[in-house]
Amino acid sequence: MDTYQAGDALGALGDPTRRAIIACLAERPRAVGELADELPVSRPAVSQHLKVLKSAGLVTERAAGTRRIYRLNPAGVAALRDQLDTFWNRALAGYQDLVEQPEEEES
Repeated sequence: MDTYQAGDALGALGDPTRRAIIACLAERPRAVGELADELPVSRPAVSQHLKVLKSAGLVTERAAGTRRIYRLNPAGVAALRDQLDTFWNRALAGYQDLVEQPEEEES
């Protein structure tokens, strides 16, 4: 499995299974078994993906008896949104600069 630095949300979301887990958790908190039932991967694989997502700050967990319940981490998702907004705003500013440049005269 690839290694990710803590807080590397974009890198963690590069995997389609992790994106699917995030989509499931966006609906409601779930245990590993519930996630594995909805995805084409094993429980151990889901656990490994959750470990990466937790390290990236996108999910949190809490104990409920012998189970762990995972949910989206609002702070992590907000930080990811801020990062994407920054990229988007830079792209729009670059486009605006390009559009507003005077056309060079052809000789």
